[in-house]
Amino acid sequence: MFEAFSIGPMIIWTRVIFLLLGVWLAAEFFFRLAEGANLSLQHFKEKAPQFLLAFIGFGRLFALISQYKIYLRDPVRIVVFWDGSFSFMGAAFGIGFMLFCYTRTHRSTFLQWLDVLLPAAIFGSAFDWFGKFAAGQAYGKPTDIPWGVTYDTMGVRYTVPIHPVQLYYAFTFLALTFFLLVIRKQSSRAGSETFFGILLASIATFFFEYFRGDFSIPVFATKMDFLILTMLFASLGVFAAVELKLTQKALLYYETVLIIVFGGYMISRRWLSFDTFEMRFSQFLAILSLLAVVVYVVVHRRKYPHL
Repeated sequence: MFEAFSIGPMIIWTRVIFLLLGVWLAAEFFFRLAEGANLSLQHFKEKAPQFLLAFIGFGRLFALISQYKIYLRDPVRIVVFWDGSFSFMGAAFGIGFMLFCYTRTHRSTFLQWLDVLLPAAIFGSAFDWFGKFAAGQAYGKPTDIPWGVTYDTMGVRYTVPIHPVQLYYAFTFLALTFFLLVIRKQSSRAGSETFFGILLASIATFFFEYFRGDFSIPVFATKMDFLILTMLFASLGVFAAVELKLTQKALLYYETVLIIVFGGYMISRRWLSFDTFEMRFSQFLAILSLLAVVVYVVVHRRKYPHL
């Protein structure tokens, strides 16, 4: 493994090198895509400190949540920012959050910015996964496949060959970046890159996470939970599409029915005897992201038929 290398008295962490490379290339890619889509970069110049703070803050926050057991045992490490714990996708989420706030008063819509941000985030994330592979982070389960890798470090609990799941992610995300560029050239409506990017990234995440062997936050769910969740997002999409056509009384009835149906299910769920299965938290987030994006793209296209 190549977790670190030294230059004189300095120790250079490989993960940090790949992370910084991914941030730099993703930023360059993002700005070029934005210019190509005729999106104004003025608010990046005016609010640069806020965007930088969101990038660093969300990246650190997501990393703390994903490894919360470590920080619960040693809370002092929360403020040790140089320990290398940082989430690239969390940082991208921070940029997306800032864009959502600022685009509410701009001519361009949030979905147009997502079409630019998502390919850049996926591209940069590929380099982050290369860094994780070198550092032995987010490692896989034991395997007997010919391309299994063996780590000799305390950070990996297996001493036998394991799946190089980090490389699965890295090469998939590089291929997905190229595919999104093709979609970008072929599509004439906003949301195509976002929809296909989230769809394929969610499928890849849900599949590859089964090969992960490191710690993750477990989520216990049933098939009925996903059916109810899908119905909830679908109903929210319908609500957003017809909101302007409904009277205040009709809106109140609609909201009341949603609260009764879905709130009632959440309350009665503990007494329902459905088979429960376990998944990783990242798989659950992938499902939520996919449902949310489908609804958002559909509603956006109905609201802005010219985009």
